[in-house]
Amino acid sequence: MRGDQLARQWQLIQILAKSHSGAGLEDLASKLNCVRRTVYRDLNALMFAGFPVVSEKRDGRVYYKFIDTFRLGDIPFTADEVLALVFSEDLLQSLKGTVFHDSIQSAIHKIRTGLGPELTEFMENLGTAFHVFPEPHKDFSESSEVIQILNRALLERYSVDMKYHSARAKDSNDRFFDPYRIWYKNGGLYAIGLDHKSEELRTFAIDRIIKAKQTNMKFHVLPDFNFDSYVKSSFGIVAGPIAKVKICFEPEIALTIQEKTWHPSQTFHHGSDGRLILTMRVSESKELQNWILSFGKEAEVLEPISLRNAISSIFSSASKRYDLKNSQKKTTGKRT
Repeated sequence: MRGDQLARQWQLIQILAKSHSGAGLEDLASKLNCVRRTVYRDLNALMFAGFPVVSEKRDGRVYYKFIDTFRLGDIPFTADEVLALVFSEDLLQSLKGTVFHDSIQSAIHKIRTGLGPELTEFMENLGTAFHVFPEPHKDFSESSEVIQILNRALLERYSVDMKYHSARAKDSNDRFFDPYRIWYKNGGLYAIGLDHKSEELRTFAIDRIIKAKQTNMKFHVLPDFNFDSYVKSSFGIVAGPIAKVKICFEPEIALTIQEKTWHPSQTFHHGSDGRLILTMRVSESKELQNWILSFGKEAEVLEPISLRNAISSIFSSASKRYDLKNSQKKTTGKRT
């Protein structure tokens, strides 16, 4: 694979840079865990890319190294670490315009400035070997200043004055907030902490924070706050009372369901008819309902009965909306 080849060549570059007396094919093949023919092909690829690889024969054996005047600079990273950095830049595309994405770009830029032209080009090739297509996400570029304020307040434990516009309210309202955690999930960024207005732990969507200002008031995280416990009941973002949820999936999508981790509490049971039963302990939120509905007729809620009734009601309403006669009346503009 292309990625394996580039990672191996990156290791080869590091070995040659550290080997002032040179390294033989057998030694290189052993360190790179490949055959001699592969090493020879990689050496030719490096030379073609502009790396000054030279060879010399001693005691009947051929040794390879970089010319003595060639310097790589200070590269304290392994191949896997460089690949991870490049991969992270792609992963964080959904946070473009924020400190999270921009900081990764800055780190990679600093690495590149310390490399010679050959290594810079090689690193560009690493970037083309892996791609991440971001999931549907919000645009956080306009929230960059708010994110920086929240980050600083969180790290230094200062409360924040902010103006927040919730999805349900028509107007924005003022909040006094102690930020405990910044959380990224399902394409959204959220701040979790103590909301002084409600005197409860709350989750705020960062893109709905119109403006924020750090105060000079210090706060202490509540001693019983545990992030994992706080979010474990939520299927998405909204937490609530935990219920035992059982969903039966048709054989056509059973493998797709089983391949992913939907919630830490999930367990699977295979039926003799090929159907798959997923059991989770989560809250009966709107997010859970929407997720179940996304599978259409391929999913059936078994428990709890309240969730089953809610999904049934939604399907019933949708069926009436798509009823042929009603659709014709809406299309022609006729009213009863």
